[in-house]
Amino acid sequence: MDRPLMKIDILTLFPGHMSEMLHESILGRACSKGILDISCVQIRDYTENRQNQVDDYPYGGGFGCVMMAQPLKSCLDAVTAKADEAGERRRRVIYLSPQGAPFNQETARRLQRDYDHLVLVCGHYEGVDERFLDACVDEEISLGDFVLTGGELAAMAVADAVCRLVPGVLSDPMCYIGESHWDGLLEYPQYTRPEVWEGLAVPEVLLGGDHEKVRQWRRLQQFERTRERRPDLFEAFQPVTDQDRLLLREMKRRSGRKRLTEAPCCRPAREEDLPQILRIRDAARESLACHKVDQWQGPYPDDDAFLQDIARGEGYVVLHGGDLAGYFALTDRPEPAYEHIRDGKWTEGLKACVLHRAAVAAEYRGSGLSDALLRSAEELTRSKGCRCIRVDTHRKNKSMLRLLRENGFRYRGNLLIGPEPGHDPARQCFEKVLKERNSGAASAPAGKPADPEKSSGDME
Repeated sequence: MDRPLMKIDILTLFPGHMSEMLHESILGRACSKGILDISCVQIRDYTENRQNQVDDYPYGGGFGCVMMAQPLKSCLDAVTAKADEAGERRRRVIYLSPQGAPFNQETARRLQRDYDHLVLVCGHYEGVDERFLDACVDEEISLGDFVLTGGELAAMAVADAVCRLVPGVLSDPMCYIGESHWDGLLEYPQYTRPEVWEGLAVPEVLLGGDHEKVRQWRRLQQFERTRERRPDLFEAFQPVTDQDRLLLREMKRRSGRKRLTEAPCCRPAREEDLPQILRIRDAARESLACHKVDQWQGPYPDDDAFLQDIARGEGYVVLHGGDLAGYFALTDRPEPAYEHIRDGKWTEGLKACVLHRAAVAAEYRGSGLSDALLRSAEELTRSKGCRCIRVDTHRKNKSMLRLLRENGFRYRGNLLIGPEPGHDPARQCFEKVLKERNSGAASAPAGKPADPEKSSGDME
């Protein structure tokens, strides 16, 4: 490489510590490769008196001292002359100032795109002689509406933000294209090992290996996080793709729904819970009907079915923030109908629990509570000494089919349930073999983001 792709000179009274910081890690490696050239230049070396004086009292009186124009101008002349020895550069002289334009990602992109030599001037004390700014500075930049002791921290932030966009500094452009502020949105949440930490699980969609689903999930998280944390950015965002428009429409449709703000918890259902359980059942029945799914459209499940669950100790409710937000039944008793599975078979040799009558409240659809409900059922299955959990659902219940697959359930075959005149008895069977764990059961994670197309539905 004949010369660095980006040269940055920082004019400062404190070059030592700044240089150490800017030559570490990613930027340091880029400097070693010759991609970047970052120099921190001592302004005092360019004074014209024996005291190396760089400041003086302000005309008109006032507190503190003002940096003098001469040392700054002499320092600037020296660094520009040296930079031009290798050929003329596209240069920009920038003063870091609380009076400057707010720095953002678009500014970083512009500086990287339009210039290959940035001179960052760090003020100190009460500021800089205005005549230097008028004569020599092209642009003033501010990190925000606050005041620092000097411009050094701001200069390092600008240098870092610009340099990481220079080709070759990061291993691939995708390293920064998906980050916060690149297209006006904040970045999606990130996770690493272990899969479960202090009861909090990595979202299942990130573990499934479906890259398109991961991409859609991450994009949705960008929208939701930006709307929550930076409504000003979200309001200004303009979608340019059909996929973004679809996601935004779905977000608007779900905007009235509740979000998980704490870890849902699970407990055995009680008879006094029945009115709320029936409310959840009725909302699920209505939702299934709207999606033309012939499930729960007859008398089943009636009040007695839930009361029997409770009496047997097999009914459970999922609570969130004081709300009874979901219900399911879980039994380790053999399910006679499952012996007649067709077009497949269950995993042999494993004791199993069976999940029935599961649904979440309408206001919690799409919140991730359905995922938490399944995880609670899995932990209860383990506590009963079982190694797998089985469930069936209607073949047209697309939301539940997707939910089961994304939570690691595998299709095992087909089933005809008991006759209910006038209704479709066909069901698809799913099973999940649970992993062995060294530690005790973990509580259901909070705030796990959900697929935008999920609804509660019945898991039968």
